[in-house]
Amino acid sequence: MLFRSLRFPRLTAALLFALSFACAGEPNLPEVNAPWMKGEKLTFSLGWGFITAGTATLEVKPIAGGKTEFLTFATGNKTINRIYPVNDTVYTRVRNKGLMTEVFRKRLHEGTFHNTSVIRFDRKGEKAWLSDTVFTDMKTRKTKRSADTAVTIQGEEHSIMSAFYLVRTLPLKVGETSRFSAVSGKKRYELKVIVHGREKIESIFGEVPCIKVEPVLDGDGIFVSKGRIFIWLTDDERRIPVLMECEIALGSIKAKLLEAK
Repeated sequence: MLFRSLRFPRLTAALLFALSFACAGEPNLPEVNAPWMKGEKLTFSLGWGFITAGTATLEVKPIAGGKTEFLTFATGNKTINRIYPVNDTVYTRVRNKGLMTEVFRKRLHEGTFHNTSVIRFDRKGEKAWLSDTVFTDMKTRKTKRSADTAVTIQGEEHSIMSAFYLVRTLPLKVGETSRFSAVSGKKRYELKVIVHGREKIESIFGEVPCIKVEPVLDGDGIFVSKGRIFIWLTDDERRIPVLMECEIALGSIKAKLLEAK
């Protein structure tokens, strides 16, 4: 189905970027002080060709204790939801030091597909605890399948959302590639981000200089057979994603920025 390909958490999974080195145990990293750490809300349109299929939001909320919440919400428009209801949410809580994820929670409701997954990071214990459940009926909470997994980590692994925000703090020099580790699904992955170049993109801010980046997964995992994914970030200290594009068999899916607060 179209929206299974349009799944916004899958699109933002394209943005899995982070630091290149890892160390065992609890990492001692500098605090991130990017402009958007004080609070931010970005709204995107989700489209396939000439079809506008829905909207998505990315929100940053500072909380007490030197921590921040990242919240993502995606839904189809009225026409799409009558045919194929979509309601996806992702919640992430991170420490401001290094944007290290403590909890990552994803809930997908797409047509008859209902999935809940949680990752809890225990950096001192060098484990990430993953729980994934697919339901056949959300009203009765009838389970189709469920799995719990423990993944060994080395200290600086990210979730998809912490990596998405961390990349906005990196220098992103053209021609260079950054590497890092992340936990997604049931595995620990090695990922890289390629900085392709600078382009001017028409956006809600007018025509703005942007940096074009591409995430690539080394080995088997979430990006296999999903097509290439590109992100255009404003070439300034804010690093706002004004456009994201994912290639699929029938064209490409685009997320265009509609509003920034």
